[in-house]
Amino acid sequence: MTFQVLGRCPERFGRLLDAFVAEFKTGEELGASFTLAIDGEVVVDMRAGHADRARTRPFRRNTLAPVFSITKIVAALMIARLVDQGKLSYTQTVASIWPEFAQAGKAEITVEQVLSHQAGLSGLDKPIDRILWYDAPAICERLAAMEPLWPVGSASGYHPHTYGFLVGEIFRRVDGRSLGTAMREDLAIPLGLDLWIGLPDTEHRRCAEVAFWQKPGTLKSTHRAVEYALKAKWASPGGQGLGAWRRGEFPGGNGLATGPALARLLGALACGGSLAGVHVLSPEAMDLMRAQRIVGRDLVLPHTVSWGAGVMRNAPYMHYGPSPDAFGHAGWGGCVAFADPARGVSGAYLLNRHGPKAIGDERAIRLVAAAYDCL
Repeated sequence: MTFQVLGRCPERFGRLLDAFVAEFKTGEELGASFTLAIDGEVVVDMRAGHADRARTRPFRRNTLAPVFSITKIVAALMIARLVDQGKLSYTQTVASIWPEFAQAGKAEITVEQVLSHQAGLSGLDKPIDRILWYDAPAICERLAAMEPLWPVGSASGYHPHTYGFLVGEIFRRVDGRSLGTAMREDLAIPLGLDLWIGLPDTEHRRCAEVAFWQKPGTLKSTHRAVEYALKAKWASPGGQGLGAWRRGEFPGGNGLATGPALARLLGALACGGSLAGVHVLSPEAMDLMRAQRIVGRDLVLPHTVSWGAGVMRNAPYMHYGPSPDAFGHAGWGGCVAFADPARGVSGAYLLNRHGPKAIGDERAIRLVAAAYDCL
């Protein structure tokens, strides 16, 4: 296979470069990038392969990769900023902000329980036309009226799509703006980050096409949390086309970004809370965000997960390197973004050939491990 690794990878990160090249030589990749930042400054930014399935467009520095559930950590950061500003508390009930949410036994559910996937609303329990997912007020109305699928606080159950609507509505009720708009105005534009939740049509030409995993899924749980989250015919948005998906705001899953944008944003969390003179989050608020809310076997994901307030903590699998202080989020198909405040390190691995795992893609694990070997 003939290909060229573009970008920057200093000699000291030679083992990381070798690991990146190896993924392409085995045929595991179509297009991918790996970015590493130390103290918020990008030190490695490399990419290779193609941005499209026909292999006519190279994976460029400005290629926007769909980051799927990595979007959730960006949404969690926007909530953390409200907490930092004294406008919201993690222990506050959602109903105190969103009164309609108190229906069906949900009056005592807290903001941190929503963020840590404990709210029992992993999917909609009644059939809908999949187009309705593009109507956020309608989805929020259904979530407000819904009874939790399991006793709240007893377990986490990953909310793949509903998370974005719940967190987005909490943010909107407090701030007044949509979460995607606020993220662009308050972080992406001031910091020069090529990061979007809701992509203008003018930017669609830069997007990578995804080669999806074609084999059957491996989720065997019969719990209704899984059924409504992932298996029901109405479990995910549909019927509107790829352009509408990119254009909409789904803070749980339709973010688009470059590797440097994510590595730099999480770099602020790895090195004191500021980036390029812009205050992102205080160290105290960052510690609150990553503090463990629940740990155990997730009802939806086939994994044990330690959840902070919208972030995946490194334990027990240590996918984000050797530091127990590291945290981040995985995205559908294998992408990851992480921050390690103990080492001042952050990074992002983005790709467009999906693997089968929701968490723990071996490509990501190998690349993160190689990066730490070079530090």
